[in-house]
Amino acid sequence: MAEYIPISCSLHDELEAAATLRKPCEVVYRVDGVEQVVTGCIADLYAREGVEFMLLDNKKEIRLDYLTRFNGKSFEV
Repeated sequence: MAEYIPISCSLHDELEAAATLRKPCEVVYRVDGVEQVVTGCIADLYAREGVEFMLLDNKKEIRLDYLTRFNGKSFEV
């Protein structure tokens, strides 16, 4: 697993707010240079072995440092 690069506090705050409100989200992330787009509600935010993840309601798990955009806002790490 690649070294985890912590996300910004402002992004984490936005993710927590969206999760609390069960707000539908558009999540854009990049894995191995390939950008992917998914939509859904954030079901959970958690850490495992020092890496932070989000779990969407469709059971899609995404590493937070792979995020590039969240609801149209850029968050390149």
